[in-house]
Formats: sequence, structure tokens, C-alpha cells
Amino acid sequence: MMLAPSLLRAQETRMFTSNRPPASARRFVSKAVEGEIARVSGLIKDPELAWMFGNCFPNTLDTTVTLGTMDGKPDAFVITGDIDALWLRDSAAQMRPYLHLVREDEQLRQVYRGLIRRHARCVLLDPYANAFTRDPKSTDGLHWSKRDKTEMKPGVAERKWEVDSLCYVLRLAHDYWQASGDTEPYDATFAQAAHTIIATFREQQRVAGPGPYRFQRMTDQPTETTLAGIGTPTRKTGLIHSAFRPSDDACTFPCNIPGNLFAVATLRELAVLASAVLSDEALAADARALADEVEKAVFAHGIMQLPDGRQVFAYETDGYGNYLFMDDANVPSLLGLAYLRCLPADYPLWQSTADAVWSEANPWFFKGAAGEGIGGPHIGEGQVWPMSIIVRALSSDDDAVIAWSLKTLRATHAATGFMHEAFEKDNPAKFTRKWFAWVNGLFGELVVKVARERPQLLTADYAS
Repeated sequence: MMLAPSLLRAQETRMFTSNRPPASARRFVSKAVEGEIARVSGLIKDPELAWMFGNCFPNTLDTTVTLGTMDGKPDAFVITGDIDALWLRDSAAQMRPYLHLVREDEQLRQVYRGLIRRHARCVLLDPYANAFTRDPKSTDGLHWSKRDKTEMKPGVAERKWEVDSLCYVLRLAHDYWQASGDTEPYDATFAQAAHTIIATFREQQRVAGPGPYRFQRMTDQPTETTLAGIGTPTRKTGLIHSAFRPSDDACTFPCNIPGNLFAVATLRELAVLASAVLSDEALAADARALADEVEKAVFAHGIMQLPDGRQVFAYETDGYGNYLFMDDANVPSLLGLAYLRCLPADYPLWQSTADAVWSEANPWFFKGAAGEGIGGPHIGEGQVWPMSIIVRALSSDDDAVIAWSLKTLRATHAATGFMHEAFEKDNPAKFTRKWFAWVNGLFGELVVKVARERPQLLTADYAS
């Protein structure tokens, strides 16, 4: 028997029961975020898409935030999801989707203040570490890092040197200040951390040698360790060297171009913050000078030609004229350069690069019966990361691309109501990571952006 449309809609709504933790079990509740969930959900015609948004958008606050105090001031520890550790990159990215709401919610501002302070202390503990433990005195680390050949310190969970980790510290600090006007967390500790970030970047330009960082891991996966502890040889061009990518996989060539462009953008943002908030003109000048050096090096050494003649940004280089063209779903990526404000979305070289990485020119681009997108060595061949689909949509002004992205994400969440790290290109029921807060928040950020800029796309029925 056919149901009337109104009864069918009511039945569908009952099917999509919230997968959020019970209110009493949520780590942190923001009235402003709850209001945003209600507002945006009301604009979404497709009940499954609305259900996914309601699950994903608050996931970081629901499940990963612990707000406390340290020395009488806010302290926030934000885990990545199913791993009980704070990644500098992930935690900053996880909190990004709520920035537009901070002026409405004092308690939400406390989380940002606490995380910015926690980040500063982490940088001062070890600027080469990517992940940190809840207890800064803990020597446990992560179970897979216990035998790493590196200088592990108490409070460090994993010590993979990644340029983007420090960039995300700067990005969160800048964007929170811009969104809120709040200057409270930018104290002497933050200023010291900012100076340390610049010093570390300069050290890893490796002009005077490789610097102090070394890392090797006993493993059967080559992407989990580095050659001789520092990576392959390089010509010193002014590019900042990195041992690992944003995926936590080892670089093939130590000069990762997306990471360097992200450093340029965030150093210039630090210069603005240093001048306006810290009143530290020396720091501002140092940040600008380093940004100029790195940008010049990127455009001198980070551009290559594909076999078909197209000019594109390389993913990595060694400065000797050897290039790697690929892209990885983790951000910063070549695809994500416009999203991260490293380059304008209409910049021709970025557009040609973005087109190339979303094609068979990129060995980590996969297309199957379930969908298409970029993956990476971290999970392996044939695995599409929803993050790449979301970042493509966030970077696009094409309604068709954005609508396709929403439809594909709706079709590949495997009836869980959440995003995943990766799904098998022909079978989304095969996926990795049930609880990955960064990509859940990124999906929420996309839906909020669509609601603000293209609300008509939320009136579509993406089931058909």
C-alpha cells in the first residue's frame, strides 16, 4: 500500500534517530552550536542528509573535548576520536567549524582559549612532535611509538615531524582572534611558542645542517620511517623540510609543497597577530621575512610539468629537480590549497593542479562503483577518503560539483550517519575508523557553508 507523502516523510524522520551520545554523556554542550544544528537542519529537505549533519557537526564537542583549568586558566584537551591523544593538526581542524559561533557563546570561547593555551605548551614541550598525551608528565606515549628511535619526552604521544602541525597552531590562533576579537589567550607563553615555531621552521630549512630531529621506527611499512632518520638528501633552497606528511606517512622527498605553502599563509597571519595583539614588531617582521623566503622557494623549485605538458605544483621535491606528483586526502594537500587560503580559488596554477589531482594523473585518485576521490598510502590502494570529496566541494563554486559531493557523501556513510577515514571505492560498507572527528566536523562545515552561500542546494532530494 502506498503511503501519502506526509506519512512517508514522518516515517523517514523516525528512521533517522540521532546517533549522538545522550545529552548526559556529551563532553561539551554549546547553546550556540545546538541552535545552529536546528537552524541548518531546518533548511535541509533530505531527511538522511539532515540526520547526517545533526550527527556529524557536533561530534567534536560531543565526544572529544575535555575542558578543565591549568594554573587557573582554561585548558582544553581535544582527542582525534578513536585515539586518546591530541594531534596539533586534528584538534585545530576539529574546532574550525564552530568559529562563526564564538561571539554567541562564552563557554565555547573557553574551549578555544584552553586549546590555544594547550597548543602553546605542547609546542614548547617539543616543536617536533605531532601528537601529545593528556597528562604532560606521562611517559606512556602511543603503543606503536614506544620503540621509536627519537628523543621522546614526557607528554609526547608520537614524534613525527610535520610542518603542518605547527601551521595549524598558528591558523587556529589567528582565526579565533579574527572571529571573536578575544585577546585573552595570547600571553607570554603563546608568544614564546610563536618564536619557537619560527625558529623550528628556520632550523628545518637545513641551511646549516639537518638540525637536531631524528626519527626511525622498527616497521615493515616504509611509510612509517625515514632514511637515516632525516629522509633523502636535498639541495638547500629555502624550502622547509618535513619528515612526514599530514597523513603521518613519511615523505618521499622532504620538501612537501602543500606544507610549505601553508607555512607561508600562516606565517603572514602570525605577523598580523603579532603586531596587533602581541605588540611584537620583531616577531611580525621575522614571520613576514620567513614567509617571503619560503614563497620564493616554492615558486622557484615547487612547480613541475606533467607528461601532457600541463604545469602544476609538485607534491614533493628534493630541490635537485626531482619531483613527486600525487596528492593525499589529508589537508594540507594540493587540492586543499584554496580551502586553506594559501592561494585564491581562481589562481590558474592551482586550478590546473586541482584538476590534475582529481584525475588519473594522480596515482592516489580512485574511481569505483561507490564513488571517486583521493586516498593515499596511509590506507592504501582503492580507498577513497571522504575528506577529499568534502575539500573539493569546499573549494568549488560549481553547484554541480557541490551537489554531487553531497549526494556521494550521503550514499557512502554505510548507514552510520557519520563520515569515515576511507571507504572501499566499490563497497562503502568496507570502511576505516568509525570515529574520526575531524572529517565529521569537516562535513558539518561544508553543510553550513552551503546553507550560507547556496541554500537552494539543500532543498534537493539526494536519494534519487
